[in-house]
Amino acid sequence: MNKLFQYLGTQTFRKNLIIAIISGVVFLLLLFYSLRFYTRHGEFMEVPALRGITIDNAVKKLESQGFRYQVDSVYQADKQPGLVIEQDPDEGTKVKQNRTLYLTIITKNAPEVQLPDLTEMALLEAVSTLNNYGLKLGDTIYIPDIARDRVLDIKYGGQKINAGQPIPKGSKIDLVLGNGMGESEVTVPNLVGYTLDEAIFSIKGASLTLGTVKYMGPVVDSASARVVSQTPIADSTGAKVSIGTPVNLALSN
Repeated sequence: MNKLFQYLGTQTFRKNLIIAIISGVVFLLLLFYSLRFYTRHGEFMEVPALRGITIDNAVKKLESQGFRYQVDSVYQADKQPGLVIEQDPDEGTKVKQNRTLYLTIITKNAPEVQLPDLTEMALLEAVSTLNNYGLKLGDTIYIPDIARDRVLDIKYGGQKINAGQPIPKGSKIDLVLGNGMGESEVTVPNLVGYTLDEAIFSIKGASLTLGTVKYMGPVVDSASARVVSQTPIADSTGAKVSIGTPVNLALSN
């Protein structure tokens, strides 16, 4: 133990201790400045504003400032293809050099989706379904039908289209809907040769009413009598009369 204390008091020990302290300080300084250089401590770059410019201009700006980038794309029918619409990080954010920026641009070609089955859907449900598929409502065309605001037919570009057909995303779809009133006019059926019961059944089925019934000449059996004439007559051209119009019958054996 005495020898240890004697050694600690020697000039050799003091010299070695000073060398060790200096070496340690130098090592720590080298380590500190090396890390500072490696991480570029305190050196930041401001993310440029890229939204609203073309991807070509955005790439030039990023590469000139030493940024990396990745590009994703979406389709929007009302936007110019090639424009940057999103960026991450946002403009003005301070980041390190060589930071990767993520850009979203508008693509030129619309992806295709399959037309959903909208038939018999209510209008609001059909519009919601179209939105879910990335489609838009075009014109609404109303035709006589008792089902009000119910989809009866689907058109695209003026032509009928069936569910399952592929169409570009963002397309406008026209819907044919019922007006809730049904037909206001109907065709008069040809009743000549019918019995009275058969004629009445056909008249009601055509949404018309039975008018006067007249028997021509002696009638032995009214049940077997047949219609020989009617007014209004059945028009071969397909002319129509209003719903509820009375049909007058003349019958004979």
